[in-house]
Amino acid sequence: MNTMHTVTFPHPSPRRVVVFVDNVLARCVEIPAALLVLAEIAVLLAGVTSRYVLHTPLVWSDELASMLFVWLAMLGAVIALRRGEHMRMTALVGKTSPQVRAFLDVVAIAAPLAFLLLIVGPAVDFAQDQGIITTPALGISDTWRAAALPVGSALMLAVACLRLIRTANWQMAIGALAFVCAIAGVFVAAGPLLQNLGNANLLVFFVGLVALCVLSGVPIAFSFGLATFGYLALTTSTPLSVVVGRMDEGMSHLILLSVPLFVFLGQLIEMTGMANAMISFLASLLGHVRGGLSYVLVGAMYLVSGISGSKAADMAAIAPVLFPEMKARGAQPGDLVALLAATGAQTETIPPSLVLITLGSVTGVSISALFTGGMLPGIVLAITLCSVVWWRYRGDDLSDVRRATRREILRKLVVALPALALPFVIRFAVVEGIATATEVSTIGIVYAVLTGLLIYRRFEWARIKPMLIDTASLSGAILLIIGAATGMAWALTQSGFSGQLAQSMAALPGGAATFMAASICVFVVLGSVLEGIPAIVLFGPLMFPIAHEMGINEVHYAMVVILSMGVGLFAPPFGVGYYSACAVSRIHPDEGMKPIVGYMVALVVGLIIVAAVPWISTGFLH
Repeated sequence: MNTMHTVTFPHPSPRRVVVFVDNVLARCVEIPAALLVLAEIAVLLAGVTSRYVLHTPLVWSDELASMLFVWLAMLGAVIALRRGEHMRMTALVGKTSPQVRAFLDVVAIAAPLAFLLLIVGPAVDFAQDQGIITTPALGISDTWRAAALPVGSALMLAVACLRLIRTANWQMAIGALAFVCAIAGVFVAAGPLLQNLGNANLLVFFVGLVALCVLSGVPIAFSFGLATFGYLALTTSTPLSVVVGRMDEGMSHLILLSVPLFVFLGQLIEMTGMANAMISFLASLLGHVRGGLSYVLVGAMYLVSGISGSKAADMAAIAPVLFPEMKARGAQPGDLVALLAATGAQTETIPPSLVLITLGSVTGVSISALFTGGMLPGIVLAITLCSVVWWRYRGDDLSDVRRATRREILRKLVVALPALALPFVIRFAVVEGIATATEVSTIGIVYAVLTGLLIYRRFEWARIKPMLIDTASLSGAILLIIGAATGMAWALTQSGFSGQLAQSMAALPGGAATFMAASICVFVVLGSVLEGIPAIVLFGPLMFPIAHEMGINEVHYAMVVILSMGVGLFAPPFGVGYYSACAVSRIHPDEGMKPIVGYMVALVVGLIIVAAVPWISTGFLH
C-alpha cells in the first residue's frame, strides 16, 4: 500500500525574516556605495588627466563628482547606521546600571528614528523643489542629485526599524519609543511658551536638548539634527525643507570629497606595505626616544595639513599609517585619538587651509598674508603639545630597546623612500597646479597602487571591496555630522544672535586685551557648535572691524580666532572634530575623554602665547 507523505516547510521565525531583509538591504546599499567610491576616483582622475596631460578640460567632471558625492554620503550614512558606526558619546551611559544602559542603547536607536521620520517629508519636498534647477554642464535636473537625501533618509529609517526589532525585546523597544515620544510631546505642548522666549530658545535647543541627546548616547549627527528641526518647527515659521537644503549644502561642498578619497588612500597605504616601510624607518630614527612616534604624529600632521583642505581627510591620511605601530609599542588607544584630535586643532592655521581662504574672502584680509602668518602659530602649539608628550612618556622603560645603527637606518630609509615620497608628490601636485586639493587624493591613490604593485609587490585584491565599503561607511558618518552641524549653524544665523553678540563684545570695558580674551572664549564655543567655516562666514565680517578699531593687527587676530575655533572644534563633548578623529581612527570617543584634557590645556597655553605675542603671527609679514 502506497502512503503519501506530506512535506511541511517550517515557517520562518520573525527574527529570521528581519535578518534576511537586513542582509538584502545591506547588499543593495553596500555594492552601490563601493561603486560610487570607485566612480569618484575615476571621474576626478579623468579630470586631472584630461586637463593636465591632454590640455582639454572636462567641464562636467566636477559637476558629476559633486552629484555622485551626495549619494555616496547618504548611502555611507546608511551603512554606518546599520553597523552602529555613527559617533556617539557613552561616557555617562557606561556608568549606569546594566538595565539603564540597555534601555539608553535602545533610545540611541529610537531617537534617530524620530529624526528620520521628521526629515523624510521635507527631504522629498527639497528634492522636488530642486527640479527647477538644471545643471549647467550636464544639462540634467538637479533633482537627480537632491534625491539622495530622501532616498538615504528612507533607507536609514528602514535600517533603524530593523535595528530596533533586532536589538531589543518588544517591551524595551516600546518603552524607548514611548520615552522619545514623551520628550517630543513635552516640547510640542510647550510650543506657545517657547515662541515667547525669543533667543532664550537657543539655550533650550542648542545647549539643553543637544546636551541631553549627546550625554544619553544618541549619535552626534542625529542629536544636532533633532535640536535644529525642533527649534525651527516649534519657534519659527521656516519651512523645514530649507534646513534640509542647508544640510545638503554642508555635505556636498566639493572640498569634502577629499574625505572619502583620503580615507581610501590611508587604507591603501596600509595594505600595500607602504605604512610598514615608513613606520620601520621612523621607528629606527626615534624608536629609542620616549614617546618617539607621538612626536612623529605631531610633525606628520603639520606636514600634511592643508593638502586636502579637510581636517578629517588629513587625519585619515595619518592615523592608519601610525596607529597600528604605536599600539604595538604600548600606546593606549585613548591617548592616540586624543593626540590626533589635538594635532587637528594645532594645524588649523597651516596653509593652504580652507578656513584661512574663507576668512580672507569674507573679511578682505590678504590671503597671502594669512598664509605667511599661519606657519609659526602652528609651531608654537606643536611645541606645547610635544611638552605634554614628553611629560606623559618620561617614565617609559626603554632599557630593552636597542638604538638602531646608522647602517640599519640607511637601509630602512632606502626601503621607505618610495613611501616617504608620497606626501611630497601630493604637495607638489597641489603647489604646481597639476591638481586641486580635491583631485590630488586620486594622484595619491594611483601612486599607492603602482608602488604596491611594482615596488613592494604587495596588493591584496580581495581586500579592495571591504575597503571601499569601509570608506563609504566612515565617510557617511563624518559627512552626516558636518551636514547636521551646517544646518544648526544656519538656524543660529537666522536668530540674529551673531549681531547681538558682536555688539556686546564691542561694549566690553578694558580695551583690546579684554576684547581679545572675550574673542578667545566666544570662538572656542562657536568652534564647537558651528565649525570653522560657518562661524567665520557668520562672525568674521562683524568682529574684524571691531578688532581693527581697537588697534589689533588683522592677521594676528585671524590666527587667534582660527586657533580658538580649532580648540572648540576638537574639544569634547560637543566638538565635531573630536568625533571625526574617533571615526577615522576607529577608537571609541569615551577612551579619549580623559587623555585629551592635558592636550587641550597645552593648546590653550599655546593659544594664549600666540594671542599675547603678536610677532608670532606678524613677524614674517614685512
